[in-house]
Amino acid sequence: MGLAPAVARYLVYFQYVGTDFNGVAAVRGVQRAVGVQNYLEEAAKRLNSVEPVKFTLSSRTDAGVHALSNAAHLDVQRRQNKPPFPPEILVKALNTHLRHPGIRVLQAFRVPSDFHARYAATSRTYMYRLVTGCACHHHLPVFERNLCWALPADRLDVAAMQDAAQHLLGTHDFRSFQSAGSPAPCSIRTLRHISVSPGLASPFVLSQESRKLQFWTLEFESQSFLYRQVRRMTAVLVAVGLGALKPAHVKEILDSRDPLGKHQARVAPAQGLFLKSVIYGDLGHPSKRAADRQDLKDCNLQHLQLSGN
Repeated sequence: MGLAPAVARYLVYFQYVGTDFNGVAAVRGVQRAVGVQNYLEEAAKRLNSVEPVKFTLSSRTDAGVHALSNAAHLDVQRRQNKPPFPPEILVKALNTHLRHPGIRVLQAFRVPSDFHARYAATSRTYMYRLVTGCACHHHLPVFERNLCWALPADRLDVAAMQDAAQHLLGTHDFRSFQSAGSPAPCSIRTLRHISVSPGLASPFVLSQESRKLQFWTLEFESQSFLYRQVRRMTAVLVAVGLGALKPAHVKEILDSRDPLGKHQARVAPAQGLFLKSVIYGDLGHPSKRAADRQDLKDCNLQHLQLSGN
């Protein structure tokens, strides 16, 4: 009896404009909605793997949210004892058979068979784009309408936003910024970096408009985030920038651990959010079950430290 064909596992980076999708995750069944993963797995059928190829996502993004670089792992088992695809050939094949122009596979790497794209990630960075000087969303250049949040203001108090952001840095219980429906058993996270800065001028803005439109960029880095945490933090920081809240209010909201408060319940629009990067510092990882146990253990320890017990 011949040996079964070897299974090769790959880490794949890909990007997408999220406007047309119901999020990155595949939508199963007969619904009309479709996710980025549906198109990726449809393209992967052309690899003729012994077992159907499924993409295990690093990071889930909602409908309308974009990714400069998301990641996933997949297994390919070639037929007739053929050698594994070189990573560059895998990238070329997937891009050739992708049937949506808003998705592109960037890179692929061979990884160990126990690598997991979600649990091995050591850092995720999200970017949120704002624009001021625009009376309403429909006054934006058409090329920018699905790529930023147009604020009905001529300016932002960026210094106040930066002060407010400092309250979010570090390890906290971010329950106040967690939307309902999150599968996370623990709401404690460590925000390693947060910034509010002028964004690059848009190449899609006409010269007569460029004097009044100002783009801004918010960035957030953590190993992982809660469901809609970044969009809710963005909404609160924007409220500070518009003068509806003071920086000290952000700490009060954080300490309240109440996700239903007047200000923290607001969610920034999806179209301004980009998953910027997913980083893997160590390709080795424990099993999912062991990782879940360790996450819960760490969460309980941090909870005791934060509560002072």
